Amino acid sequence: MDNSSKVFVAGHKGLVGSAIVRNLEKKSYKDVYWVRKENCDLRDKAKVDAYFEQAKPDYVFLAAAKVGGILANRDHPADFIYDNLMIQTNVIDAAYRNGVKKLLFLGSSCIYPKMAKQPITEDELLAGYLESSNDAYAIAKIAGIKMCQAYRKQYGFNAISLMPTNLYGPNDNFDHNSSHVLPALISKFHGSLEKSKHWVVKLWGDGSPKREFLHVDDLAEACYTCMQDYEGEEHINVGTGKDVTIKELAETIVDVVGYKNDYEWDTSKPNGTPRKVLNVDKIKSLGWEPKIELRKGIELTYEWYKNSIAS
Repeated sequence: MDNSSKVFVAGHKGLVGSAIVRNLEKKSYKDVYWVRKENCDLRDKAKVDAYFEQAKPDYVFLAAAKVGGILANRDHPADFIYDNLMIQTNVIDAAYRNGVKKLLFLGSSCIYPKMAKQPITEDELLAGYLESSNDAYAIAKIAGIKMCQAYRKQYGFNAISLMPTNLYGPNDNFDHNSSHVLPALISKFHGSLEKSKHWVVKLWGDGSPKREFLHVDDLAEACYTCMQDYEGEEHINVGTGKDVTIKELAETIVDVVGYKNDYEWDTSKPNGTPRKVLNVDKIKSLGWEPKIELRKGIELTYEWYKNSIAS
């Protein structure tokens, strides 16, 4: 892939897709394509087929997905499994049938078993039972990996899969009820800055789970690296290889936002998986390294949030 290639980014408005578009534009790619949902709903096979027949991209980044936090996954599992299965099935099949040279599918580290050995290596896939709070989403993403592998095996289609850890950054979802933990904490603490000194922010769980966080611009560079240099059938992890407790994350966000009041943990709410950190030896062997340290990434994300959403 070079900057004269025609590149289609599915999910260009989302957290990941927008970062991939920014990355390609910085590298002077001129023919970067996307399609708005109102013009081509990726869940609609006929519309996806028609789009690919007309656009004829050379390369595809499949970043489109229905995503959300614990609450959204718990309350809408049918939406998560249906939408994601339809999107990835339609795009992967249309890409193959229209001569795409290479497709990169983006999954999620939630594909791994709840009690996977830590740090999680790629071969932990299907080695145990999933975290029940988001198993519908995880099963859809596992199906995406298997579809890429099946199309490679049966048709020789060059499809690869990346499994990123917890992501954050510009264009994230900051809604309390449907977002992931980091943007939800930013939104909660920022929204409470003007409250009285007696105001207390309530946080889910007990703060003990450990999570790994990767700035989405680092992921975008990993995607570019893999599109250029990775040809393997097996999916590949993308993360920092370092984790923090949710309590430590909250403390950092409180400091960055400047929140001065109290907060407390609601232990009636689920913690989710106790620990999740990826082994990233494979992606690092390609020469990629994350560059944005967690606190700096939170500072950058908070600035974007204040200027783009809270203003």
